[in-house]
Amino acid sequence: MNLNFKNKNALICGSTAGIGKASAMELAYLGATITLVARNEEKLKQVLADLPSENGQEHNYLVADFSNPNSLKDTLAKGLSKNYHILLNNTGGPKGGLIFDASLSEFTAAFSQHLLCNQVLAQAVVPGMKEENYGRIINIISTSVKQPIDGLGVSNTIRGAVANWSKTLAGELGPFGITVNNVLPGATATERLDQIMVNIGKKLKKTTEEAGEFMKSSVPARRFAQPEEIAYAVAFLASEAAGYINGINLPVDGGRTKSL
Repeated sequence: MNLNFKNKNALICGSTAGIGKASAMELAYLGATITLVARNEEKLKQVLADLPSENGQEHNYLVADFSNPNSLKDTLAKGLSKNYHILLNNTGGPKGGLIFDASLSEFTAAFSQHLLCNQVLAQAVVPGMKEENYGRIINIISTSVKQPIDGLGVSNTIRGAVANWSKTLAGELGPFGITVNNVLPGATATERLDQIMVNIGKKLKKTTEEAGEFMKSSVPARRFAQPEEIAYAVAFLASEAAGYINGINLPVDGGRTKSL
């Protein structure tokens, strides 16, 4: 199975921590040249210094603000100077809360940050993918695409929209050697999960540690995922070996999601 990414360029969003950083590290280890994308330049520099470059890769980064699609579009127009074979769309999720209590601004901000920015990124890299006759667009979403998660009303709504955008795009780009797939992480050991455990602990009147154990009890694997485990799924979908996998939602959740 070919998991060699030498001579492949990857644009990795949200790459200063968690799943994005783990995916950048894994793809670089497998030979890809990485362009990191995030809003914090100091953190970008730190990750850039740690990226493997045994294949002589010259990694770089872009400072981008995902709260404004037009600003992101300008950044990409100025900062992208080569064709990309891999795009990882990965952005921090909307804050939690009941959907009935959510303001209209919460919906519009999340829609802009996730779906509209994904569209901007895709439009920036797809022409180059068509030239290369090779493209992998991978979206980090959530298992809420298959089974809505209580207390994440805005996120459930917007993630579903992104999944349908992705499925539609997969059909349009398939003839050009480009696949579009979604990775749906379950509870993963990231800063976002830490905050979720704090919120659940407050709601259940438990300590954060007790809340964590409560969450693990709903996972057949009885543990949280590590970011690297999500990155392995990303790497496979980005590879030549996954060329006939297109338009799917892949849960990486230890078996927690009960729907098919």
